[in-house]
Amino acid sequence: QVQLVESGGGLVQPGGSLRLSCAASGFTLDYYAIGWFRRAPGKEREGVSCIRSTDGSPYYADSVKGRFSISRDNAKNTVYLQMNSLKPEDTAVYYCNARRGLMDYWGKGTLVTVSS
Repeated sequence: QVQLVESGGGLVQPGGSLRLSCAASGFTLDYYAIGWFRRAPGKEREGVSCIRSTDGSPYYADSVKGRFSISRDNAKNTVYLQMNSLKPEDTAVYYCNARRGLMDYWGKGTLVTVSS
């Protein structure tokens, strides 16, 4: 069964850090473009960061550049999103996505709340 399962979300104070994990099962993340998206309350889903399948280079949205870092561990079939200097506007449900050709997999999301 193909699955992406996110974990690591929670409540954190402004300026704090969290590391999100996305574990894949039923398929191998190699050769997939992998990304993190988020949906804040009342807003549309937006792309946060991804690892391009072509050359493995990372992409970051301007809103998180310099604060977030994406990485992958092929041995664990897992992708991570290290989030530092968190702001209240980072509050959202964060989703993991793996895409390759017509194959497009999503996790169910993990909630990140940044609040004092």
